Amino acid sequence: MKFGRLAALAFAVALLYPLVGVFAPIGPWRWDRDVMEPTLASVRVSLGLTVIAMAIVVAIGTPIAYYVARASVKERVAWQAIVLLSVLLPSLALGLLLVLAFGRLMPVGQWLARIGVDTSNSPTSLVGSEVYVSIGYYVLGAIAAFDAVPRTLERHAALLGEGAFGVFKRVTLPLAGTGLAAALSLAWVRALGEFGAVLVTSYYPAGMPVQLWVNLQTYGLAGVMPLLIVFMLTALPLPWLVHVFAQRRQHHA
Repeated sequence: MKFGRLAALAFAVALLYPLVGVFAPIGPWRWDRDVMEPTLASVRVSLGLTVIAMAIVVAIGTPIAYYVARASVKERVAWQAIVLLSVLLPSLALGLLLVLAFGRLMPVGQWLARIGVDTSNSPTSLVGSEVYVSIGYYVLGAIAAFDAVPRTLERHAALLGEGAFGVFKRVTLPLAGTGLAAALSLAWVRALGEFGAVLVTSYYPAGMPVQLWVNLQTYGLAGVMPLLIVFMLTALPLPWLVHVFAQRRQHHA
C-alpha cells in the first residue's frame, strides 16, 4: 500500500509539473495596448460564442442521447458509431471538411449563402465549428448519464400516472443531472479549447486558442502569458468542480 501511494504521488507530481511553466523566467509579460485589445476581444468572443454553442449542444444533444440510451442494442450501437465519427476525426481534417461541406462549392453552402449565412470567418462559423467538435462528447457522456438511471424508477413513475415527459422531467433528468453536467463540462472544454478546426473555419473573429497562436507568433512567450492564464481559468474550473462534486455525491449516496 505504501509503495502504491508513493507511485501515485510520483505520477501526480509528473502530471502536474507542466503547470510550473507559468512561473518560467521569460521576462516581463507584455500587456501594452497592442496585446491587451485583441486579447480581451478574444476572451469576449470565446466566452460569448461558446455559451451559445453549449446551449445548442444541450438542446440538440440531450433528447438525442436519451433516445439512444433507451433504444435497442443494435440501434444503439449504430447511433453511437455515428456519433463517434465526429469525436475521432482529427481537428485539422475536420476543419477542412467543414469548410468544403458548407462552402460555396456544395449545394448546402450555396443555399446558406443565398439566405445570408456566412459559413467562413464569422460568428456563425465559429459557433457551428464548436458545436460540431463538442456535441459528440456531450452525447456520449449524456448516454452514460441516462444509463445510470434505474429503469425500475422510471417504470414505477409511469405506473403512478406520469406520462413520458413527466417521467423524464421528474425522475430521469434529476437523477442524470450530475452526469449531464459532467458531459456538458467536457463539451465546454472541448469547444472552448478547439484550435485546429476553428483555425480553418473561423480565423476571424479570433477566439482565445487562435489569439494565443497569434500572440505567440507576433510577440513570443511574453505576449502569450496573460491570455494563457485567462484561458486556463475559464477552461479548467468547471469540469474540475463538476468532477469533484460528482465524486463526493457518489461516495455520500
